[in-house]
Amino acid sequence: MADQPLRVLFLCTHNSARSVLAEALLNHIGAGRFQAYSAGSHPGTQPNPLALQVLQRAGISTEGLHSKSWDAFGGPDAPRMDLVITVCDNAAGEVCPWWPGQPATAHWGYADPSAVQGTEEQRREAFRQTLLAIKRRLELLAALPPEKLARTMLQDSARTLAGQ
Repeated sequence: MADQPLRVLFLCTHNSARSVLAEALLNHIGAGRFQAYSAGSHPGTQPNPLALQVLQRAGISTEGLHSKSWDAFGGPDAPRMDLVITVCDNAAGEVCPWWPGQPATAHWGYADPSAVQGTEEQRREAFRQTLLAIKRRLELLAALPPEKLARTMLQDSARTLAGQ
């Protein structure tokens, strides 16, 4: 890992909220040690506008964020992932494509902020709370010592963080 960043793919069904939040956040806090991506099994046309607003208000870049299919990461020309994390229960229950390089996998479930009903401010708060929950776990991941991020330990480390 010292030579190149650890590549992490976050998966969610529509790739519009939780996975996009996780991608942007890990790229922000990863200090070059991580390169995050996101995708979905049935992606929408674009990230949820509230997800983008919450990221921008937190000072996190949204440049380049867009919804994409997880198929883009299963091909021979795709970047090889070190870790694949599902962030919604639907995606965790789906049959995922074969990932080149057989990356470590983990499931970190979060409630869908897009499903929250109410005023725009209440809905935005749901996205903010989801961002904070993801941030707590990603800060723990980013703080792991290099030996816990080694290929032989990565899956255990990521799955342990699911309980956080």
